[in-house]
Amino acid sequence: MAEELTPSTPEEEEQPIKPRKNGLYPGVSDELAASMASGWADTEQGDLRPIAQAPHTAARRAALSKRFPGERLVIPSGNLKTRSNDTEYSFRAATEYAYLTGDQTEDGVLVLEPTADGHEVTIYLLPRSNRETGEFWLSGQGELWVGRRHSFAEAEQLLGLTAKDVRELAEKLREATGPVRAVRGHDSGIEAALADKVTAERDEELRVYLSEARVVKDEFEIDELQKACDSTTRGFEDVVRVLDKAQATSERYIEGTFFLRARVEGNDVGYGSICASGPHATTLHWVRNDGPVNSGDLLLLDAGVETTNLYTADVTRTLPVNGRYSELQRKIYDAVYDAQEAGIAAVKPGAKYRDFHDAAQRVLTERLVEWGLVEGPVERVLELGLQRRWTLHGTGHMLGMDVHDCAAARNEAYVDGTLEPGMCLTVEPGLYFQADDLTVPEEYRGIGVRIEDDILVTEDGNRNLSAALPRQADEVEAWMASLTS
Repeated sequence: MAEELTPSTPEEEEQPIKPRKNGLYPGVSDELAASMASGWADTEQGDLRPIAQAPHTAARRAALSKRFPGERLVIPSGNLKTRSNDTEYSFRAATEYAYLTGDQTEDGVLVLEPTADGHEVTIYLLPRSNRETGEFWLSGQGELWVGRRHSFAEAEQLLGLTAKDVRELAEKLREATGPVRAVRGHDSGIEAALADKVTAERDEELRVYLSEARVVKDEFEIDELQKACDSTTRGFEDVVRVLDKAQATSERYIEGTFFLRARVEGNDVGYGSICASGPHATTLHWVRNDGPVNSGDLLLLDAGVETTNLYTADVTRTLPVNGRYSELQRKIYDAVYDAQEAGIAAVKPGAKYRDFHDAAQRVLTERLVEWGLVEGPVERVLELGLQRRWTLHGTGHMLGMDVHDCAAARNEAYVDGTLEPGMCLTVEPGLYFQADDLTVPEEYRGIGVRIEDDILVTEDGNRNLSAALPRQADEVEAWMASLTS
């Protein structure tokens, strides 16, 4: 990995890089500076089509403006975060910012300035790098290092927003008067500029609103979620085809295989892939992915592709590594499948959000009582929550730009609410028998099964966005055989 130019003497190396009088940096000859300042083609693009979601982001901003009249609203995209020393993590724009703008660049800020009849909306961005001063090749944010940015004119065409220089924004915010709300946690510089103007309570109201605004998806979002599920299906197929290689290496071969699909067809994985083989499947968020993959074990693969527009799938399949479920594995798998079927059937407009969880838990509890693992009757077990020793988690969550979407929504708009067309949620029951659980027969220990699909609430019921991946045990075995024969 290349390093930026540094001062040429030890004394200079201990000091921050400072411009010379002519705007250049130490260690750069006048001849090189003159060469680098000229001879570059004009790359300005004058006729760009708006991004696909531009009409939707405009509608979202209009609703936001209506909700908070007379108030200045500040929504940052966030900054690069250090991974180690002078390297950064790959940047992912804050969900609230991307939802309202469609932009994904770091250091951007969306500002809604109150007017007499609503708000004046401006997006503040980093400008193109200055080539005359050497900024484009001597600065860490220079385009020679990080790639070309859109000019303000280009950004305005793409996003449908007035664009200005973000480097001037902090001072404007410090001088501003009147009520202000900001989304916190993404840009410490913006927060510092607003420190004496905002309150945690008011800012939380803005965060809650933007979370609840995403509960019901629009047409663009539904299409993106379907794309994410379709790519995820192909990623699962990729994994099945290389299970022999995973057995020769580790769970990381599975992780890397799925990641390749996510990067080729999308932006990234939507969350850390869970590639849990054998007893690791009983650890709900096993993301170390450093264990062996053995024939005869189950592989619990929980993974999702995030699209280039930042919508993620969240799908789980529990697959027999050798392509065939054992008798006990199938018994446990079928119980989870039946529970998921009951949960999916409960997803429909007008139903309570919690109904699908209750339906799935009842089926799992009935099986646990039937197998003699917990003493019935079923109603007693459910009332006391005794089944949770083996079911562990809720049966699903909202899905969208965040894998656990709408997390700041109030209970009455989410878990205590009613399902509506356009909501998208996961249905993901599971049974997990820990390797050290002495309350179950030895043959159960170390088996974990989860089945998860992404379910869209429709006008007349639901649609399984991830239905292309088989779920029933016989179908899973046939599907795996078709991919490896």
